[in-house]
Amino acid sequence: MDPITIGLWTTGFMFLMVVLGMRVAFAAGLAGFVGLVWLRWNGFDYAPERFGKALEISVKIAGQVPHSKVSSQALSLIPTFILIGYLAYHARLTTALFEAAKRWIAWVPGGLAVSTVFATAGFAAVSGASVATAAVFARIAIPEMLKIGYDKRFAAGVVAAGGTLASLIPPSAILVIYAIIVEQDVGKLLLAGFIPGVFSAVIYAILIIGIAVVFKSVSPPVRGFTWKQRFESLPPALPIVAVVVMIVMFVYNPFGEAWGTPTEGGAVGAFIVFLMALFRGMRWGQLKEALIESAKLTVMIFSIIWGVLIYVRFLGFADLPGAFSDWITSLHVSPMLILICILLAYAVLGMFMDAIGMLLLTLPVVYPAVMALNGGEFVSAADSTFGMSGPMCAIWFGILVVKMAEFCLITPPIGLNCFVVAGVRDDLTVQDVFKGVTPFFVADAVTIALLVAFPAIVLWLPSLA
Repeated sequence: MDPITIGLWTTGFMFLMVVLGMRVAFAAGLAGFVGLVWLRWNGFDYAPERFGKALEISVKIAGQVPHSKVSSQALSLIPTFILIGYLAYHARLTTALFEAAKRWIAWVPGGLAVSTVFATAGFAAVSGASVATAAVFARIAIPEMLKIGYDKRFAAGVVAAGGTLASLIPPSAILVIYAIIVEQDVGKLLLAGFIPGVFSAVIYAILIIGIAVVFKSVSPPVRGFTWKQRFESLPPALPIVAVVVMIVMFVYNPFGEAWGTPTEGGAVGAFIVFLMALFRGMRWGQLKEALIESAKLTVMIFSIIWGVLIYVRFLGFADLPGAFSDWITSLHVSPMLILICILLAYAVLGMFMDAIGMLLLTLPVVYPAVMALNGGEFVSAADSTFGMSGPMCAIWFGILVVKMAEFCLITPPIGLNCFVVAGVRDDLTVQDVFKGVTPFFVADAVTIALLVAFPAIVLWLPSLA
């Protein structure tokens, strides 16, 4: 049996395990290990006496993968970004941010919901975890919206959708994972996510205002704040701005040399927010909770990475990515149509898998195909299919698939943000949250279409670095 066929059967076996309910980390790791053994034994013509040797080689390969890849310095960004988010919550920076957004924006139709979206965007700029963002604002924003008569399902949908912005706005854990898998510059990818993230927030705000204008009873405006009250709300929210500026200066300093690496920026950011939390009265119990929750989320992400990397190593031996790239480039179809079909496939796949697992499993096969469609990883913009160089295409595609991962965080049946919001609020069911988040599918579809049609939205900022 040829390696490609073994790769296809093993991949089918993995997806079957995922559909049956096995965790992505274990399904990918098991499929990758079984595939390695199968490939080695196939090379020995299935001789019974050589099965032990095939098993021994596969164990060594699978055992080396987690340490060799996860020891990457770039991955240390993930726990620091997650920790920043939890510490910012205990420093009450999130409450200050929401209060400032409320006083300045809540007067527009649907203003409190719009304030929530921009507050989640601000919090996303210091937190790399969508789940943490959704959980925090489910506690802060939903009670405020319900108090003035918002529909509870709509309020829950706003928080669940707003939480997804943490996937794009730097610092973003998913963007870091993408950069490591496809071996691209982490700093440029983090920069590239900033404008699309803000753009997504603006599209959400426009949608909310439109709904509020048409259905006045769903989200009434809030008035009565004086200019003095508005300006008084700014100083407590400024520390978040300071942390964001500091992290950006570490990643990319527009006035000269960068202050350091993104990893160093994440570590310094976490330390500064820790000092802020202490100054604002954080107790030992709150610090312990922040550390434990950060550790839990980090271990979950790293476990998925370990398992998937074993599967990725198997794919490399089976040459499945190369075969898929050759097949994609041989199709007599518009490359842009193929790209759109790939994004639609992500939308469907995201209904059954978590965002990080989905990207880790598919990128080793899909990414080389997209690069081949554009003309290769080192093609110039003049010779490319999509009108951008290989490195720029890698950044553009990364933002597109991460935006698709955002979309998957709110799609049934396993939209993780919806489950988090329902878990935090006893008065909401998961069905309520899924109903409330439905209008935001349209906003995400519009955002993705515009990012595909106008790549400059993604590429302008990293092109300056």
